Amino acid sequence: MTRQTGSWLDSLRIYAHPRVIGMLFLGFSAGLPFLLVFSTLSAWLTDYDVSRSTIGFFSWVGVTYSIKVFWAPVVDRLGLGALTRRLGKRRGWMLMAQLVIGAGLVAMASLDPRADLALIAVCALVVAFGSATQDITIDAYRIEAVADELQAAMAATYILGYRLALLTAGAGAFYIAEFASWSAAYTVMGLLMGVGVLTTLILREPEHRVDPLVVEMEARIAERVSPGAGEPTFWQRLVIWFSGAVVAPFVDFMRRNGTFALVILALVATFRLSDITMGVMANPFYLDLGFSKTEIANVTKVFGFFMTIFGSALGGILVVRLGILRCMLLAAVLVAGTNLLFAVLANIGPSLNMLAVTISADNLSAGIANVVFIAWLSSLTSRSYTATQYALFSSLMTLPGKFVGGFSGVVVDGFGYHSFFLYAAAAGIPAILLVIVVLAHESRTGGARAPAG
Repeated sequence: MTRQTGSWLDSLRIYAHPRVIGMLFLGFSAGLPFLLVFSTLSAWLTDYDVSRSTIGFFSWVGVTYSIKVFWAPVVDRLGLGALTRRLGKRRGWMLMAQLVIGAGLVAMASLDPRADLALIAVCALVVAFGSATQDITIDAYRIEAVADELQAAMAATYILGYRLALLTAGAGAFYIAEFASWSAAYTVMGLLMGVGVLTTLILREPEHRVDPLVVEMEARIAERVSPGAGEPTFWQRLVIWFSGAVVAPFVDFMRRNGTFALVILALVATFRLSDITMGVMANPFYLDLGFSKTEIANVTKVFGFFMTIFGSALGGILVVRLGILRCMLLAAVLVAGTNLLFAVLANIGPSLNMLAVTISADNLSAGIANVVFIAWLSSLTSRSYTATQYALFSSLMTLPGKFVGGFSGVVVDGFGYHSFFLYAAAAGIPAILLVIVVLAHESRTGGARAPAG
C-alpha cells in the first residue's frame, strides 16, 4: 500500500471518514452478545444455584465462534430474498443476524434458569450463532467498504466499539441485575442490539466486485463437474455450488500467492503466538506475585483498557504513515519484547509502578498489533470471497496460540514465571522472522501478486 507523506494531523483525519466512524457502532453490536453467552450468563446461572458442572457445559456454546468458517461460504454466496434485494448482500445478512441476536436475548430474559434451563441453552446457542454470523458479515463489510490504507483505522474503531460493548455486557449487566433483575439486564441488552440495527440501516452497501479470473475459474470447475451442453442434474448443481463456494476460495488464494501462500499462512498462524501464550497465565501471575484484586482491576482492566484503545488508534495512524508490513514488524517486536518486562516484574515482585509500566507497554503493543494484523489479513482477502477467506484467517490465527498456551501452566510449574515469560517472548521470534521474509519478498516483487478481485 502507498505510505502517506503528509503531516500527522492529516493522518489523524482518517478517523473522520464516515465508514470508519460507522465501525464504532458495528463493533459495539459485535461485542455486545459475546459475554452474554459466556461469563455474564455464568453469573446469572450461579445466582440461581445451577450446578457448576452444568455451567461448565454452557461454555460449549462458544464452539460456535470457532467453526464459523463452515457457514461463511453460505453468507458469501446466498442471498436472503427480499432482505438482500432491499439492503444488499452484506447489510441483509447483518440485519438478519442482529435481529436474531436481539430476539434471542429477549427470549432468554423471559426464562427462569430453575425451570427453563434447556430452553436457555437453546436460546444461548441461537444468540451465539447469530453473533458469529454477524462477525462474518461485519468483517466482510469492513474489507469491502474502504481501501487497504483505511483498514487499520476501521479495525481501531471496531475494537473501541467492541471493548465498550464488553463493558456494557459485563459491568453494565451486573449493575442492572443488582438493582433490578437478570431478566431486566438481558432485556436491556436485547434492546441495545438496536444500535447495530440502526447502523446497518444507515450505512450504504459496499461495492461487491468480482474478479473476472474468478469467474473464469469457477466456469472451468463447472465444466469439469458437468461436461457437455446438457442440463446439469440436481447433484451436479450441488457439487458446482459447493466447489464455487468452498473449494474456489482456497484455490483463489493459492492462485494469487503461489507457493509463497504457505509462508503467509505460517505468519497468520504464528503472529499472535506470543501474546496468546502469555495471556493464559497473566491473572494467575498477578495474584501469585501478591497484587490485590483491586490493584489488578485498576491497573490491568481499567488503565489497560485505555492503553489498548490508545494503541489501537496509534496503530491505525502508523499504518497510513509507514505501511502495513513495517508496522507488523514493529508490532511483532513490541509484543515479544513486552514479555521481557513481565520477566523483570517476576524478579522484582509486587511493585505497582513496575506493573503500570509493564501493562502500559503490553496493552499499547497489543493495541497496535491487533489493528495492524487485521489490516494485513484484510489486504490478503479476495473481494470475491471476502467472508470465507477472512473467516479462515481469523480461525487460523488463534488455533496455534490456544494449543501452545495449553502448556503454559506446565512451564510455570516446572520452571517458574521468569522462565515462562522468556518462553513466551521466544514464541514471538517465528513471527518476527516471517514478517522479515514477507517484507523481503514484497521488496523483491515490488508487492506484486495476482490481484485480490
